[in-house]
This record gives sequence, structure tokens and C-alpha cells, in this order.
Amino acid sequence: MITAYVFQANKLSIVELNIRDSVPEGTLWLDLYKPEDDEREWLRGYSAEELPDEEDINEIEASARFYQNKDGLHINSLFPQRVGQDVKGVNVSFNLRPQFLVTLREDDVGLIRLLRNYLRLGRLEVQTPQALFLELFNLKVDYLSDLIEDVYSVLDNVGEQVFQSDELDDVFKLITLQEDSNGKIRLSLLDTQRSLRYMQRYYRGKLTEEDLKDLREMLSDIESLMPHSQFIFDKLNFLLDAAMGFSGLQQNKIIKIFSVAAVIFLPPTVIASAYGMNFANMPELEWQWGYPMAIMMMIGSAASTYFFFKRKGWL
Repeated sequence: MITAYVFQANKLSIVELNIRDSVPEGTLWLDLYKPEDDEREWLRGYSAEELPDEEDINEIEASARFYQNKDGLHINSLFPQRVGQDVKGVNVSFNLRPQFLVTLREDDVGLIRLLRNYLRLGRLEVQTPQALFLELFNLKVDYLSDLIEDVYSVLDNVGEQVFQSDELDDVFKLITLQEDSNGKIRLSLLDTQRSLRYMQRYYRGKLTEEDLKDLREMLSDIESLMPHSQFIFDKLNFLLDAAMGFSGLQQNKIIKIFSVAAVIFLPPTVIASAYGMNFANMPELEWQWGYPMAIMMMIGSAASTYFFFKRKGWL
């Protein structure tokens, strides 16, 4: 699907294009979502170089994610996406040209939908591709900040659940999930920082003072968010160690109960074994009170062992 965002007469309009259409005059942004082969071929007619495919967009090498060619500046950036309680990363390819911004993506991105709504409602005043690019990244940094706050809130609740033995399984799952989410958030922060710094170098002296100010503020915000992300990692490790330690204590208590029970019932077992022997000369077998005596001996030996453990403080 090809979507063009056209800025004419101080008014922004959103136009859905097909391969028979040409790029409208005044186009500020071309967004290609899950482009088919014919749509890619259509875009090649407006490009001097080869277009990146899905494999190129997902490359992690800096040379593949940030480069320049005849079509302008190319940046492949990782965008966070909330999926239930999990966070996943979606790579989006940006091509900043003098005339317009081109985006290629294979997945739906919530922040792009949000930017689209802001543009439709007239909540953003952007007139250049560079300003549009910075507005999207500004939304991205704000969203990453919100995701970090969400992780903080979850960890506050986890701290209260760690010492509740009936919820330990849920605690371990939650800690693992938050660790994975925080890792993706931090990766997206680092990727955003690299993208903005690369743009800052490429457009040195070409950005307006307002755009340059926005770029610097975003870089400053990212620098301030990094310690928060590291703190979350440290807190997650502490909660995981605490949960594992508490789980070990609970298991030790259970093992202790079994060990004490085995020792308490050892003397009665010895007595029962002795009177279960089939020797001919066992005078107790003929006694009228032999059976009650054996029962009392077993109860007495178990009770005396129990009270001995109790007095020593082992129970």
C-alpha cells in the first residue's frame, strides 16, 4: 500500500496511490506498507539507486543501517511495539530526500499510525521532510519513556509478590518478561541515538534552528533515559536473586520437615521391626500386655524425639 502525504497551500492531505499514479506535486512523505513487487518497481522509477529489501532493513551492521547514496540519507531504525504485555521491535527504512521522505516497512507501527492521525487532525505543523522525520522520532522517544515508566510500575508490584510463595511461578514469568521488554527498549534507545547522531552529522549546517533544537533535546532525553534502563536491569537482577533465594528457603523448609519426620519416626520403626521378627524365643509374644506395651514404646520414642528437637530449636 502506497500512501502520499501532500502539503499544498498550507494544507496537508493524505492520498492513497496505486502503481498507475504519479507522485503528487508537493508530496512531503511517501509511506510504503508491505509493498508488493509492482509497488517496489513503481518506486524504483523515482529512485536512482536500488531499494532496500526486507533483509537489508533488518541488518544490524552500521554500514547497512546508516548510509548515503544518490537518493539521499538512508536510516533503518528500530521502533518499539507493544504486543500484549510484551514489547517487540519493528525495523523501518527511512530515505530522506530533498523533496520528500520515503518509508518502507513490513509491519504495522503504532507510532506511524499516531503520526498519521496527528497530521490528519492538523496537530502538527511540518513543511519539510526533515521536520517530519524529527517529529516521528520525537514521538518515538516519548513512547520509549512511557514504556520505561510501565516497567517501573510492574516492578513495584513484583517487589510485593516476591515473598508470597503461592505466586512465585508468576513472579519468575513476570521478571523474565520485563527483562526481555527492557532489553528491547534499551536496544531501541541506542538505535534511536545512533540514527539521530548520524542525521546530525549528515545535515550539519542544513537544519533550521528549530529542527536542530528538537534534535538536541531528543538526544538529551535519550541520555537521561539510559540510566533508568540500567537501573531497571539492576532491579530485575535483584528481584530475580531475591525470588530465587526465597524459593530456595521454601524448598529447604519442606526438606527440613521431611528430614525431621524421618528422624522422629526412626525409633518407632526400630521397635516395630524388632517385634516383627519371627524368632521362636520371644517371651513378649506370650504377654497379655505385650502389644499395648509395644505401641506405647513407639509413641513414647517418637514423642521424646520430637520434644528433644523442639527444645534444641530445630523445629
